[in-house]
Amino acid sequence: MRLKALIFDVDGTLAETEELHRMAFNRAFADAGISWYWSRTVYGRLLKVTGGRERILAYTQETGTPGIDAAALHKAKTGYYRQAMTGSAIALRDGVERLIGRALQQGLALGIATTTSRSNVDSLFQATLGLDTLDRFHSVRTGEDVSVKKPDPEVYRLVLEDLGLTAANAIAFEDSANGLKAATGLGIRTVVTPGIYTAEDDFAGADCILDSLDHLLTPQDASAHCCPTLFPANWH
Repeated sequence: MRLKALIFDVDGTLAETEELHRMAFNRAFADAGISWYWSRTVYGRLLKVTGGRERILAYTQETGTPGIDAAALHKAKTGYYRQAMTGSAIALRDGVERLIGRALQQGLALGIATTTSRSNVDSLFQATLGLDTLDRFHSVRTGEDVSVKKPDPEVYRLVLEDLGLTAANAIAFEDSANGLKAATGLGIRTVVTPGIYTAEDDFAGADCILDSLDHLLTPQDASAHCCPTLFPANWH
């Protein structure tokens, strides 16, 4: 089937944002007077649970901590994350900006399929490519749009419906096993770029595993790292 769309996850795929998320969680805990501190090890383990509020609930059960208002705590965390993003020098991962530009040049539709909030998506684009670039995405679906988050494929199903396409017309870009399962659960071909917290995930079923999306933009690199038929002949 003809390639018509690229669909991107956000955190860890477009940019290495998880450290900003972790610090925002810890600030929210401290300001709420909760004696939690998520180290990199703890946070890496909790990332197996998709969704920030869901991670708070999981940790509440794990630690047996009563009286936690997960919704309010997550709302505060989101505010701190937006503040941190505004003041940070966050950069997109290698190849992301070029890949989006190439897709737009070739008339491909663009989609976002993420478990994070819409405000977090806006914050990342405002700090990097600009909100005008986000406006060129034909579908932006977040954790706020679904009843079940990844690895359930619901968010990808919504994006495909928005685009009016089938799974065979799209390629997904993910960084985690949960994201990979969500995309491949609908039969979407998937390129994985493992992040700092997901390098040890099991990516069985991925069509391509890369350390950088730059490889997709250089013919010899694409042939060496991916199935040559993943992208059309005129891609380069």
